[in-house]
Amino acid sequence: MMNPAVLSHKHTVVWIWIFAIIAAIYSLYTYATMSMPVADQLEGQWLKSIPIAHRGLHTNNSEAPENSLIAFEKAFIGGYAIELDVQLSADDKVVVFHDESLKRMTGIDKNLEDCTWEELSKLRLLDSEYTIPLFAQVLQLVNGKVPILIEIKNKGKVGKMEQALYNQIKDYKGKLAVQSFNPYSLKWFRKNAPHIIRGQLSGSFKDEDLAWYKKVMLKNLLLNFESKPAFIAYEIEALPKPVVSKQSQRGSIVLGWTARSSEQYRQALKYCDNVIFEGLSPKEEIK
Repeated sequence: MMNPAVLSHKHTVVWIWIFAIIAAIYSLYTYATMSMPVADQLEGQWLKSIPIAHRGLHTNNSEAPENSLIAFEKAFIGGYAIELDVQLSADDKVVVFHDESLKRMTGIDKNLEDCTWEELSKLRLLDSEYTIPLFAQVLQLVNGKVPILIEIKNKGKVGKMEQALYNQIKDYKGKLAVQSFNPYSLKWFRKNAPHIIRGQLSGSFKDEDLAWYKKVMLKNLLLNFESKPAFIAYEIEALPKPVVSKQSQRGSIVLGWTARSSEQYRQALKYCDNVIFEGLSPKEEIK
């Protein structure tokens, strides 16, 4: 029969190892999900205080299509910050457009990255008079009137897209920030333009064609150690989520995307500092 003292010692060693492993996992998790609060709080205050119009103050029809100059004009007239999407054309122009495919917004069954700017400039958004804008045109139009939140659409190799974008924003005098689902796009900005406020986009990824482990890492912000974002923009329907609450406790700004009703907007404010919205007018409808 084993000596009880020896047995007790073995149990103690086992528990010590268990606690050590748990502590190590927690430490790694804390490091992986770390964020970096905005260094200049005044510079980033708009992320908390000004409601953000998703793809501009658009109407989902030809009156003011999403990501069009008229939608952006409506947003700054209304006093809303502007969220928009940027991609590279085949000839490396930074253009403002959300989808990979042109089909939904223009009726053309081609991917944007396969078209030159000359080709894109001839297309009409939702059969309207408005065309796909160059990002430079948007900067000229907005000209610091309201802040701009720029979503970088890049599922490929990081570098060319980010450099092209930075070349256009480095001398811009208005307030802006970049965000992306791709943590390595944000890492590029961390390394090459750390003064640009950056944010990590995330959510449930339930409809995304990604390997399960990539979904786990992205939705739990496990690559934040690479991007070190100043803010988190998280899918409203996936909230509340402990990892997002933890970011808020650490001082990160938390945005919710995308509220499409007053009720959803109010619900998002329970967990978020500010909300990205469409299809409503928060200044009029949210009291």
